[in-house]
Amino acid sequence: MEIDGLRLFVLAAEKLNISAAGRELGLAPAVASARLAKLEQTLGTELLHRSTRKVTLSIDGAEFLPFAKEILAQESAALSALGRGSAEPTGTLRFAASSTFAQLYIAPLLPAFLARFPKINLDLRLSDTPFDLLEGSFDLALRSAILEDSSLKARKLADDIRILCAAPSYIREHGEPSSPDELNKHRLIGFQNANPRNLINENGERATFNPSSSDCRLIVDDGLSQKIATINGAGVSLNSMWSVHQEISDGSLIRILPRYKLDDEISLWLVYPKSNILTAKVRVFIDFLIEKIGKRPPWS
Repeated sequence: MEIDGLRLFVLAAEKLNISAAGRELGLAPAVASARLAKLEQTLGTELLHRSTRKVTLSIDGAEFLPFAKEILAQESAALSALGRGSAEPTGTLRFAASSTFAQLYIAPLLPAFLARFPKINLDLRLSDTPFDLLEGSFDLALRSAILEDSSLKARKLADDIRILCAAPSYIREHGEPSSPDELNKHRLIGFQNANPRNLINENGERATFNPSSSDCRLIVDDGLSQKIATINGAGVSLNSMWSVHQEISDGSLIRILPRYKLDDEISLWLVYPKSNILTAKVRVFIDFLIEKIGKRPPWS
């Protein structure tokens, strides 16, 4: 396989446009199409579906893409080892993260990162809805869950402590639960597809918070919307400390059952596919986020 053909395929897969990928590599459209066709002939499969209206990844193309990226990364690493590679990280980095966390902590840092690394472009996909890192062809993602996928590697960014909160207006109207058993008498705000969660206090006593029960009158799939609804008195919700620490501090939210927290070893993880070499652009972004956020989290 020719490296130039792999580089064209990766660009075309990211842009879903063969001509645009060819232009970026200095190739005429006909030359780009011929080079991609030669790669497909070598592999014996169609990597990209073409039509007069659009270009899409084939199933084989989606499966081959991370391996093509790895081959290109290995080439770059080999050239760097010989002193022939680019000394400055370059390329487009596709990063996925929770929209709520990104709005609060990552978006304000982006100008500084782009100024420090002027040859890196960022393609951010921000959503609180679960996503598939591999199928989305992301270079890096932020996850706030226990890492169970064996196809991924991870580096810890920070702890993710989760607590129960309600607004002063809600407490004035409905009272404040004095024990976990009283939670089932209150309006609970649930997160989409959430399972019952275990709570624990400093004495090791456990209880259950069930935001998916029939008593849950409000279910959301966006963390910021959940916090706003809680601030405005909609009920009791389970929130990450990074999301609500300012509201707890200024009194617009009150911590409910302050002796209890979520009984999970949950952290914020920067994850990337195990099949991918840690490229320079990914490595510097990880180091940057740990420098700016992980070393001294604002909510700690």
